[in-house]
Amino acid sequence: MILQALVNYYEELAQQGKTAKPGWCQAKVSHAIELNEDGTIKTIISLKTEVERGKKKIWVAKPLNVPEMVTRSSGIAPNFLCDNAKYFLGIDEEGTRQRIMDCFQAAREKHLTILEYAEGKMAKAICLYFKNWNPELAKDNFAVKEHWDELNEGGNIIFSMEGIYAQEDDEIRGIWDKLQAKESNGKTGTCLVTGQKTEIARIHRGIKGVPGAQSSGAALVSFNAPAFESYGKEQSYNAPVGRYAEFAYTTALNYLLSQREYRFSLGDSMIVFWAESGKEEYQKTFLSWMNPQPDNQKEMKKVFGNLEKGLWVDFDDINLEPNQSFYILCLAPNAARLSVRFFYQNSYETILKNIARHYHRMEIVKPSWVDNEYLGIQKMLDETVNQKSKDKTPVPNMAAMVLRAMLEDSRYPESLYTDTLMRIRAEQGKVTYGRAAIIKAFLIKNRGWKEGENEMGLNEECKETSYILGRIFAVLESIQKDANPGINATIRDRYFNSACATPASIFPVLIKLKNSHIKKIDRESVAGKIYYEKLLANLMGKLDVAEENMGIPKRLSLEEQGKFMLGYYHQIQKKYEKKEDK
Repeated sequence: MILQALVNYYEELAQQGKTAKPGWCQAKVSHAIELNEDGTIKTIISLKTEVERGKKKIWVAKPLNVPEMVTRSSGIAPNFLCDNAKYFLGIDEEGTRQRIMDCFQAAREKHLTILEYAEGKMAKAICLYFKNWNPELAKDNFAVKEHWDELNEGGNIIFSMEGIYAQEDDEIRGIWDKLQAKESNGKTGTCLVTGQKTEIARIHRGIKGVPGAQSSGAALVSFNAPAFESYGKEQSYNAPVGRYAEFAYTTALNYLLSQREYRFSLGDSMIVFWAESGKEEYQKTFLSWMNPQPDNQKEMKKVFGNLEKGLWVDFDDINLEPNQSFYILCLAPNAARLSVRFFYQNSYETILKNIARHYHRMEIVKPSWVDNEYLGIQKMLDETVNQKSKDKTPVPNMAAMVLRAMLEDSRYPESLYTDTLMRIRAEQGKVTYGRAAIIKAFLIKNRGWKEGENEMGLNEECKETSYILGRIFAVLESIQKDANPGINATIRDRYFNSACATPASIFPVLIKLKNSHIKKIDRESVAGKIYYEKLLANLMGKLDVAEENMGIPKRLSLEEQGKFMLGYYHQIQKKYEKKEDK
């Protein structure tokens, strides 16, 4: 299913001229060696351009279509018309040595063999260059010496003449295409992707762009030991994929991973996504749903409102087809291979509706300084991590499972809830709006909690003991703060975790502390004392009062602890809301 979707996507990209045809690939090229007709170096041209990446400006290589490049892990394997300084100039940062000379000789033999009978100026100049160039005298050449450090950074180099790149020369392109058509000596079989009888790819090309995987490329389909083989079929013959399908899916996936603006990382995974039609508008809008920015919040709210009414509204005035098939692929590094965390496909409208349901569950009253209406998945997962630690990466597998739950409108992983509670406990009861939103969404989706389903703020009607205890704790903390203005540490720092887990042993202590704190408020403000006394009396009346422990349970389950934290958060926000009203 994954490979079929990628092959179809490649064909759409090929029609739009965005990807190379079979036998060719797209590579990042740093420099061009401009040749004279006699094969001598005229000059060396830098093809890098300056682009903005965040707050920085960096120089990046130019993406160009070049003859298909080999996958190198070890050994000597030259490429045609596009390679690094070791193969094309026979040098590295130290000059030249035997292995570097061997690389140059391999490139020399390959180019002279392929272009042996060529008649054009470009082909003859390249042949003369390889026949006459002496790597040991490279530093004597002014053009090479001027760009020495840049050339040895490892970037790709191509040839050019009179401003035309060698791979764009009609004669050379024809020679290369004919050579690719002749190279068909592998086994034949039925391709699992296309269903056609064709030559089967023995080794699949590497996929580049997944952080943590091999930079030279990691395999999505591969077999490297007899234990993984069956019926006597070795390597990728064990999972027969035709040469065309193999080229198409690897090209499409490498293209997706090269589009920085239409991909995002999550934990240790890389997420790529595409529409069946190949139109980038779907990718652009999907990314804005995943990581909302302040400038598109109103537009999102409008679209969500219309989706609830059964209406389809184009986003940012972009015309989108609701029934368009849309794909999301989550990849993670695994040594020299890639593992698929998940692959999800559905209509674009269904995916947006599922995301809208998630954001609806996450709706919660926020502090006045928060601008964002919606909490993107990355910021949501940040709430489960200590932001003061060096490693701020959320649990890898959990991050991917949360994304999948959003897309499918399925149950959230239990680890999302437990990690959020652990983070709150580790920070002595710091219940941020993001953490409160996660707790609320989890309880509604996974535990079927109806009490908070339509409540963004304080639920005055909720009669659940754990929720009421959280509210009472917030009131007791407010009394302490009002009695001791400017206090550095409150009961939250010392008692929150115990009050949340074993309330019966802590609340009697807190009530006694409240009595001494309320006396201080009485001296300052009689109205303040009366307000708090009435509020506490109302909350305590909601509990089933028992003689021995005031109706307070000895222990709260994990589910009840989440409700306690939510009640605490809601009551705190209610307090600030009243201050703003006054």
